[in-house]
Amino acid sequence: MNTAVVILAAGQGIRMRSKIPKVLHPLGGQPMVKYVVNLALQFSTQAPVLVIGRGAALVRDRVGDCVRYVLQETRLGTGHAVLQARDELRGRSDAVLVLYGDMPLLTPPTVSRLADCFATTTPAIAMLTLEIPPGGDSMGFGRVVRDDEGRVVRVVEEAFATPEELEIRELNCGVYYFRGPWLWDHLTQLQISPKGEYMLTDLVGIAVSEGERVEAVPVEDPEDVIGINDRLQLARAEEVLRRRINEELMRSGVTLIDPATTYVEVGVRVAPDTVIYPNTYLLGNTEVGDDCILGPNTLLRNATLGPRCRVVASTVEDSALGADVIVGPYGCLRSGARLDDGVRLGSFGEVKNSYLGPGTEVEHSSYVGDATVEANVRIGAGAVTCNRDGEERRATQIGEGALIGGGAMLVAPLVVGPGAQIGAGSVVTHDVPPNTVVYGVPARVHRMAEDARIETGPAEGERQAQGVPGRGRR
Repeated sequence: MNTAVVILAAGQGIRMRSKIPKVLHPLGGQPMVKYVVNLALQFSTQAPVLVIGRGAALVRDRVGDCVRYVLQETRLGTGHAVLQARDELRGRSDAVLVLYGDMPLLTPPTVSRLADCFATTTPAIAMLTLEIPPGGDSMGFGRVVRDDEGRVVRVVEEAFATPEELEIRELNCGVYYFRGPWLWDHLTQLQISPKGEYMLTDLVGIAVSEGERVEAVPVEDPEDVIGINDRLQLARAEEVLRRRINEELMRSGVTLIDPATTYVEVGVRVAPDTVIYPNTYLLGNTEVGDDCILGPNTLLRNATLGPRCRVVASTVEDSALGADVIVGPYGCLRSGARLDDGVRLGSFGEVKNSYLGPGTEVEHSSYVGDATVEANVRIGAGAVTCNRDGEERRATQIGEGALIGGGAMLVAPLVVGPGAQIGAGSVVTHDVPPNTVVYGVPARVHRMAEDARIETGPAEGERQAQGVPGRGRR
């Protein structure tokens, strides 16, 4: 079956009380309309047609070129909106599936049942309907009116329904499969409603009056057809989506200590046997390896974690961790931090735009920024790479096996050689040669020779700190 898809996304979204077009409000980390676009791509080999209106330029920018756009300049109802796609689609498909940009929870199995019904019976219209319990939330949907033999004869919008019709518990969800040629021939027959709109629902009555078949397919899960018109419904949809994601994670082998307080966005990947504690957020393009421990009170955004990492009460953004890395509590990794295997970042430590080599340890309350730190370096508590001079950021390099004492200030640009040792509280303003000991304010070089510590004078120390040979090298 050759199917075209039309997605209606031109509504003003007045009840959202927002300058942002309704279909761009985020749900699970991405604009709600993206879920509908992704769904449409599963049911057609053609790019779906997205009918846009308010904020058209912004919608185009956020959705991209995976769809074809048509503009509904004047919003005159759902029938008028679909009509805007006629020139784009007429003669190109046997069936037309109509979806809505503000119905992001609709699932492929539900649409598949509708598609199967349409393919089997070839009606003019196949539509999704929902049966609600007495007193249930109608969500503003129209009522499905049937005749004495149980056949669908028309749909009446809630705003125009009589008290008797409002008692009908079968609702029209607004999702349709149309026979393509029939749809394009009949859209122009719609009459304007008392609200001044051309309603797609009126096609049901037109089809019945012509003796055409109209099939109704019941929705099994009411959450599939939640429409979003205001912030309350947006929050409800967020809750449903979060639960679905968390249930899928748990089925795949991830332990959630408290699913109700675990927030995982769409697209996040978590390997089996990872344990996630309460108040943890996994956002953006985050990927977590197996056997990790996350949280409580942890946020990962666009983060990559290798296996067996432990991140406790910390923030990791736009950063990558190797295997067996420990962060926190209260650590902060941001903007290009890369921690190799076995790195440990203590409490209140921060790393930004830096590489930390295997086995390196950064103690609590330290800051490493714009630095390359080789393997097995020890950075003491409160040490800081002073990477900014007020105008530019400058780099620090620390060689393998170096020891940086607590409270040391490393003033970039700076190279600390392998095996060098910097005393606690030192202010280092010049490069430190390999396997030397420096300390003081400013730091001066002390070297080991013939198993005895020889202290050089100030001038000698300054020359060696800058890598200039002194008297001891002659």
